[in-house]
Amino acid sequence: QVQVVESGGGLVQAGGSLRLSCAASGIIVGLKSMGWYRQGPGKERELVADISSGGNTNYADSVKGRFTISRDNAKNTVYLQMNSLKPEDTADYFCNVRTYRSYYRDYWGQGTQVTVSS
Repeated sequence: QVQVVESGGGLVQAGGSLRLSCAASGIIVGLKSMGWYRQGPGKERELVADISSGGNTNYADSVKGRFTISRDNAKNTVYLQMNSLKPEDTADYFCNVRTYRSYYRDYWGQGTQVTVSS
């Protein structure tokens, strides 16, 4: 099985920065992408950013220019550098690991909380 562990959340003032980390371990076959989703209070879970095994990145419009996703393939670790944080970025952030072996399969971490105060 695949284990996914996030770290790096916390409380920060608006305009500040945080860096989230996510490490995947276990038997990982057919890794396609790693990414971050978030779920704010009363909202549905949404994609923040993801990065493919080939290094292609994808960002939500709301975070473009402020957040940067990167990846260490050797360590199966993905990072999310969040700058110029806004109160609306407040959410639980979840790491996603997507594999493909005949079908897609998603693995999720337990989430890390990010709170941005105004």
